[in-house]
Amino acid sequence: MARPANRAGFSMEVRFDMRSLALLALILAVPHPVGAQTAPPPVAPAADPSLTARSRELIAVVAGSGDFNGYFAPNFRAAIPKEKWDAVVASMTGQMGKPLAIDRLAPVTPFSANLRVRFERGVVNAQIAIDPAPPHQVVGLLFTGPEMAGDTLDKLTADLRSLPGTTGLGIYALGEDAPRLIAGIAPDNTLPLGSAFKLWVLGELAREVRAGDRKWSDVVPIGPASLPSGITQNWPPGSPVTIQTLATLMISISDNTATDTLVSLEGEQLDRFVTQTGAPGLAPVLTTRQMFALKSPANADLASQWATSLEPSVRRKLLDTNAARLRTTPVDPVMFAGTPAKIDTLEWFASPTDTARMFDWLRKEGGETALSLLAVNPGIDPNTRAEFDYVGFKGGSEPGVVTLNFLVKRKDGRWLAIAGGWHRGDAGVEEARFTMLMTRALVLLAEAPLPN
Repeated sequence: MARPANRAGFSMEVRFDMRSLALLALILAVPHPVGAQTAPPPVAPAADPSLTARSRELIAVVAGSGDFNGYFAPNFRAAIPKEKWDAVVASMTGQMGKPLAIDRLAPVTPFSANLRVRFERGVVNAQIAIDPAPPHQVVGLLFTGPEMAGDTLDKLTADLRSLPGTTGLGIYALGEDAPRLIAGIAPDNTLPLGSAFKLWVLGELAREVRAGDRKWSDVVPIGPASLPSGITQNWPPGSPVTIQTLATLMISISDNTATDTLVSLEGEQLDRFVTQTGAPGLAPVLTTRQMFALKSPANADLASQWATSLEPSVRRKLLDTNAARLRTTPVDPVMFAGTPAKIDTLEWFASPTDTARMFDWLRKEGGETALSLLAVNPGIDPNTRAEFDYVGFKGGSEPGVVTLNFLVKRKDGRWLAIAGGWHRGDAGVEEARFTMLMTRALVLLAEAPLPN
């Protein structure tokens, strides 16, 4: 089915931790009506004049000529400071062009509305909410669905190729046989994954459950704390947790301590699993804590040995011999807040093809629980999510690296895997820009003709 335009989801805030990617659409203080058991027919509310005025002022704020501090409420500016706003807007206008006008304002309440914002190259859907009290500053804003006229996969891949550094993309149709490539950019070349390596950790866990070696309800003590992302690093040491809880936290919020607990639990079985499922370059699978320790300047000698010793058995010996040293190395989160650090040698690596095979294994062999965990955080805006019957997601990031990977089931029952990454060793990457590009891919694929 042809469309006059294509929507690509775009979140107002894209929050990235050091090794994981979690798309968090930020709407602050938007009023939500409490539903009654028997609701009357909805009546379209009238927009308060202050809502109309603030909506019109959005054009100037996006264009850079408006009063940022006067327009947004303090709680919004605390969550999204000016520099973050500028980065997000630059990413959006870089693809959509200059903002021109508000084409439609559909009130949800007197002080919140859905908007259609016209840009030079299309229309962006948005949600806005203002403080009911004067001076009626904006407390919530979410850009949810740019509609780019005449978008195609060829245009998308051209835009991805134009990014500075190295990009990779693989779009695969999934069926009974091996994944079939639909479109891609160097899909067989390995890329740094960030936290996307956790897909294989989930896969080995699902394999063990299917084999009867474990149950999702098994309780284990939480392991030693890693750095955030996550929450379990702050839990009491040894807290009893089910493996399903650990896996849910690992996939949905990329909890590193939960991940390390599972990696240690799986042991050498995880190394065998990554090899058998077609990603031998991941073995031996590092815990996040080991990765951080190896990247520490205190362990530069070990990092050099790791980079020059590619044989998994040699690397495993390196880890085992230096286990105490790696375990006690102080790691500073600040070292991951700046320029890229050893991303070409010290990372988890796999190709888009490898990632697609892992998604396909999870689809066929992982079971319903594994698929449900992948869907907890779909990684895209609600409008784009609604285009599919199912969306599973795992991303990853650190300075200079971002990956976004999706397993989707279309409304016609067809399954697809979309795996993409961007990295550069000389500077950080624009995560919001890459997010918009990958969501364009999803929108294009929601209804595109696929090979039989």
